Amino acid sequence: MPLSTTPAEYDLAIVGGGLVGASLALSLAPLGIRIALVEAVPPVHGEQHPSFDERTTALANGTVRAFKTLGVWAGMEREAAPIRRIHVSDQGRFGTARIDAAEQGLEALGYVVPNRAIGAALWQGLSRTPAVEVIAPARVTGSELEGVRRVVHYEVAGEPRALGARLVAAADGIHSLVRDQAGIDADHVGYEQVAITAVMTTQRFHDHVAYERFTAEGPIAILPLTDGRCGMVWTRKPAAVERMLALPDDEFLREFQAAFGFRLGRFLRVGQRSSYNLMLSRADRHVAQRLAVVGNAAQGLHPIAGQGFNLGLRDAMSLAEVIADRRVAGTMDPGDAGLLQDYADWRETDRRRIVAFTDGLVRLFATPLGVLRSLRSLGILAFEVLPPAKSALARLSVGAAERVPRLARGVPLAGTR
Repeated sequence: MPLSTTPAEYDLAIVGGGLVGASLALSLAPLGIRIALVEAVPPVHGEQHPSFDERTTALANGTVRAFKTLGVWAGMEREAAPIRRIHVSDQGRFGTARIDAAEQGLEALGYVVPNRAIGAALWQGLSRTPAVEVIAPARVTGSELEGVRRVVHYEVAGEPRALGARLVAAADGIHSLVRDQAGIDADHVGYEQVAITAVMTTQRFHDHVAYERFTAEGPIAILPLTDGRCGMVWTRKPAAVERMLALPDDEFLREFQAAFGFRLGRFLRVGQRSSYNLMLSRADRHVAQRLAVVGNAAQGLHPIAGQGFNLGLRDAMSLAEVIADRRVAGTMDPGDAGLLQDYADWRETDRRRIVAFTDGLVRLFATPLGVLRSLRSLGILAFEVLPPAKSALARLSVGAAERVPRLARGVPLAGTR
C-alpha cells in the first residue's frame, strides 16, 4: 500500500478509511478498477484508528457472510462472540421476550466483535490488496465537480495535493465534509440521551445471551464477549452522565445493578468508562453528481437494535454490487448517473425500514405515559408467544430490505477475479 506522492486519476476515490470505507475498498478491489483510499490516520497504526476503539459492534449474519467472502473474517473470528439468544425486558413491568437462534434455524443471531479487531482485520486485508492505493495520513480539505470527474483536495504533511476520480465515495462520518460540499444536506436529531460504554465482569457466565433492558432513562444493552466478560451500553440522560463517569467503580456497579437486575448475578468489575451522544442523522440523498454517500455519512442510528454499522456496511456492499454489475454489462464508468440512481433507490428502501424500526423503538420505550408503558409490556408478552414476530426480528440479521446484497448472502460479486 504505497503512499501517494503525486496527483493521479482513479476510477474510485474513497474518502474515509473507517470500518465502512475500508470494507468498500476491499469489496471493489477484485474488480480491476483503480481505487484510492484517502485516510487521516496512518495505515501502520490501523488499530489506533478512531473507529477501531474498544467499543464493540454486533455484526449481523449478513455482515459476517460478507466478511467471509472478502477473506477477512478469519482475522476477527477469534474475538467474535456468538449471540445465541436475546432477552428483552422492561424495568418495573411484567413483560419479557426471548429469541433463540436454534429455534430460528440459525447458528447465531449475530456476533459481537471489538471494533479494534474488525479494523485490524480490514486493514490487514487492504495490506494484501495492491489494487487499492492508500493515501495516508492525509487530511481532506475539499471536493468539487470538474467535468466527468470529481476532484478531491487533500494535504500530506501540510503539502496540498489533489486527485481526480470518476466516482467519489463519502465515507467520512456523520459530519462529512465531502457530502456537505456536494450540496447534500443532513438532518441531525438528538435523542437527549448519552450512551455510557464499558466492559464488565459478571458473577455468572453470559451463556452467549444478549440482553436489552428498557428503563425510564433509556435502554441498557449487555453483549457477550469471548473472554466471558460483557460489553455494556447504558443510556442515560445528559445531566446524569458526568456524575456517572466520575463515580468510583463500586458505586457505579451498585447503580448499574439496580437498573439491570441480577440475571447475570452480581457485576464484579467494570473497565474504563466512555460516553457519546446519541442522535439520528440522515443525509437528504445518497448521491450527487459523481458522488455516493455511505455509512455514517449517509445515516447514524441509535444503538438500541445494533443496526447502525450493519446498515452502513450494506451501503458499501450495495454500491460495490451495482458497480460490479455495470462492469459486467460493459459500463466502465462507476460514476454513471443511472448507476448512482440504482444505488440510491436501493439504499433508501433499506434505510427507511431500519430507521423506522430503531427510531420507533427509542420513542416507544422513552414515553413516561403509564397507558403506553402497559401496552408496550403487553406487546413484549405478545412477541414472546408469536413465532412470526420472532422470525421477523431474526431476519434483521440479514437485512430489512427485500433486496439483500450478494456479499451479505456469501456470493462473490459478478466480474470479480
